[in-house]
Amino acid sequence: MRLAITAALLATTMFVIPGEAHAQAMSAEEAAALRAELAALKAKVDTLEARLDAATAEQGESPTASPAPAPAVAPAPAASATEVNWKGAPEIKTADGWSFKPRGRVQVDVGGLYAPDGVADNGLKPEFRRVYLGVDGKIPGGIAYRVEADFANNAVELTDVYLSYGTGPLTVTAGQVKPFWSLEDMTSDLFTSTMERAAYIQAFGFERRVGLSAQYKHKALLLQGGIFGNNADDLLDSATEAVSVDARAVWMPKYGDTQLHLAGSLHLRDFDNPAATVRYRARPFTHTTSVRLVDTGQIDAKGERGIGAEAAVIHGPFHAMGESYWQTVDRLGSPDPTFFGGYAELGMVLTRGDRRGYKDGAYDRLKPSRPFTEGGPGAIEVNARYDYLDLNDAGLVGGQQQAALLSLVWVPIDYVRIVANYGKLWIDDARVATATGDRDYSVDTVGLRTQIDF
Repeated sequence: MRLAITAALLATTMFVIPGEAHAQAMSAEEAAALRAELAALKAKVDTLEARLDAATAEQGESPTASPAPAPAVAPAPAASATEVNWKGAPEIKTADGWSFKPRGRVQVDVGGLYAPDGVADNGLKPEFRRVYLGVDGKIPGGIAYRVEADFANNAVELTDVYLSYGTGPLTVTAGQVKPFWSLEDMTSDLFTSTMERAAYIQAFGFERRVGLSAQYKHKALLLQGGIFGNNADDLLDSATEAVSVDARAVWMPKYGDTQLHLAGSLHLRDFDNPAATVRYRARPFTHTTSVRLVDTGQIDAKGERGIGAEAAVIHGPFHAMGESYWQTVDRLGSPDPTFFGGYAELGMVLTRGDRRGYKDGAYDRLKPSRPFTEGGPGAIEVNARYDYLDLNDAGLVGGQQQAALLSLVWVPIDYVRIVANYGKLWIDDARVATATGDRDYSVDTVGLRTQIDF
């Protein structure tokens, strides 16, 4: 701008000087007049430049800097075809519907049983309770997969191994999964209230089995059912060719801050072997001992029938839950015994803003709103439970077990969990007698679990 003004004034000066001045010498008077005129023009230029600098400074621009070139506009980056999220481990997703995620868990327990002399060895023992490693993911077209195994205790045991298909409310699954028996059994051991599940779940042989199943979910209704054979480890055992039909119906409405859960399950199993036997027994709420204080021994059986009832509620930090299960053995020429197990529990999450998780008919992850890594306490939960198991009926004496259990759960950050347990058990008609021959007595159990999953 300043250069343009100066050029215009100089051009004006050229027109002011008479053309004859180029052809003849100027007199002293003419030269002095020309110098005065040029000085006046220069003063005008200086005045205009000063005013221009002042106006430029008011607009926040440098009065001496040259105009900056317009920045080049970079092209927008192309959208990535692969997305990586963190869910305890990296989960890789592609734009065309593929996904892949490594998964696993490690549970290190220290537990002890304190019983009268002659019943069991007292004292604390450590163990790797579970060491799961596997992968899961999705395939375009509505297909999902999981392959996982447990490497704890010097053995490799397949856990979840399946393919499923579903693009709407109906999902069909083929492979080894949990049949649909119980709220606590359907809840992952990562999220249970105590280190060990209810006594009847262990006693009645709840385990993963290979089969074909389907699940239908619509709003608050969940229907599950399938046909199952044996656990993958028993598939090659020709002596156990059992087949079962299992079904479960769940009503799970949510009213504001309150989650309800009401459900029932049915189990029908045919052993398809005239020489088949079953045995129902349970550890005393610690896996570090091999002793079973309640035990029916081997029972001849052609099949079994199970009926379960479930109820639970979550309201803010509080939860309550209870289950009952009746297991009947179809015997050959003998009365059919019906054994019973159940529990009732109350619990509360002590940390502000936290609550137990729930999803699709089972408890889910407890997530701390103020994790330990951000200066918070993590999530802290306390639980109290009464557990009952009766293995006496129809002339069979397997024992009765009652238990009062307390647990403290601390989740400092997502995917890390520490659980402490104490249990007081009262046994009648115990399988194992004391050193003095007594079969009615009490024992104490303690346990501590450190867990990480991904």
